Amino acid sequence: MATWRRDGRLTGGQRLLCAGLAGALSLSVTAPLELATVLAQVNGARGPWAAGLRAWRAEGPRALWKGNALACLRLFPCSAVQLAAYRKFVVLFTDDLGHISQWSSIMAGSLAGMVSTIVTYPTDLIKTRLIVQNMLEPSYRGILHAFSTVYQQEGFLALYRGVSLTVLGALPFSAGSLLVYMNLEKIWNGPRDRFSLLQNFANVCLAAAVTQTLSFPFDTVKRKMQAQSPYLPHCGGVDVHFSGAVDCFRQIVKAQGVLGLWNGLTANLLKIGPYFGVMFGTFEFCKRICLYQNGYIVSPLSYKLTPGVDQSLKPQELRELKKFFKTGQLKSKKPTL
Repeated sequence: MATWRRDGRLTGGQRLLCAGLAGALSLSVTAPLELATVLAQVNGARGPWAAGLRAWRAEGPRALWKGNALACLRLFPCSAVQLAAYRKFVVLFTDDLGHISQWSSIMAGSLAGMVSTIVTYPTDLIKTRLIVQNMLEPSYRGILHAFSTVYQQEGFLALYRGVSLTVLGALPFSAGSLLVYMNLEKIWNGPRDRFSLLQNFANVCLAAAVTQTLSFPFDTVKRKMQAQSPYLPHCGGVDVHFSGAVDCFRQIVKAQGVLGLWNGLTANLLKIGPYFGVMFGTFEFCKRICLYQNGYIVSPLSYKLTPGVDQSLKPQELRELKKFFKTGQLKSKKPTL
């Protein structure tokens, strides 16, 4: 599956900045669809637009971005934990010869994502609470107030309500990832190393659609468990009453049928294309700006390489060479970089 290859011409801080800006912008652009997805999961609204339109009419257009600020803020700790966990799992799955199979790599990525989700789970729960509340009559005045209120009223463990569904949802997620990867060459009728940029983008969207569809029932139950609270109006707007995860599955099927577990899936699938499109586009644009500042390309508007610059040099090495040439310490003819 397509991944961003690590570019040695960027510093660690620049890579983190590019990824952070790309993630924040893609989340902000698709926030209305995320809100529609969560509200449909919580209150069982039918259709991809019903829940979002209801929130707009009742609370105004700003309601479409409820919880988005926290979603953007949690990107950096979530990404940092995921990267650290992924490196640990890669070392664990690597054989004595230093090789790792594709299945092991997928498992490492899935487990790392699960670890980062568990570590930052309270932020996800608070995001759900901010989405389901009415902005005109808020129960929480902001992110910090929401954390302190949930902790004081419901206890510390309430911040991890539904976390077990994250672990269970990782199983179909990993299976979906492997299913897509094993069939990429059949889909495109060619080897993976010759896929174009457009094909890789399609691969990412396809993998996201398959994995999210398979794990969506677990995500639906998780959202209901996150939103349910006796301290919120109408118990957080949850459409069924339950006593635990298993009972929640049972009550959803009883009230809405099996397809009720996939309420909100349409809105969730609709956001995949724009989400990854904005993310890839923003990342590449920020990357070009950084490469231009580092001196590897002639303009941030293209990837035209700077003549005479060795692209294999790291940013620090290139800066030292430039400084060395400027001091005039080379007596002979100035070689190319």
